[in-house]
Amino acid sequence: MKTKAVVAPLLGWLVPGLGHFVQKKYLRGIIFFVSISAMTAMGLAMGGKIYPFYIEKPETILQVFTNLFKKENPLTLLAFFADLGNLLVYLASRVLHFGQGALERMTFEFGTAYIAGAGLLNYLVALDAHDIAVGKKK
Repeated sequence: MKTKAVVAPLLGWLVPGLGHFVQKKYLRGIIFFVSISAMTAMGLAMGGKIYPFYIEKPETILQVFTNLFKKENPLTLLAFFADLGNLLVYLASRVLHFGQGALERMTFEFGTAYIAGAGLLNYLVALDAHDIAVGKKK
């Protein structure tokens, strides 16, 4: 397997469009970066929430799975994986404590959906960078 086939999607996962930019697909990289970043920024401006991975300290393997559904709605686990699609934004939100969600805002749910949608789109963009790197796509 080519090194580029591994590096391009990882870079694309870290920063939207970077996987395309490394492969000299500059226009695609810029379009993906601007659109996904704008979608994330609009979601944050609307007061959307970036969901953390929440789990209590397990003592057995069975408790790992039961703790996932104990405190929070099970769908928050899916929201976590969607938000993880924008890896750099997710990591920054954990360190800088933004994206906590403003439940009192009318636009809270829309903002949360924008952030999750941007993360899911970034997964697809990273997979597209992989397809270009292995030669399945031009």
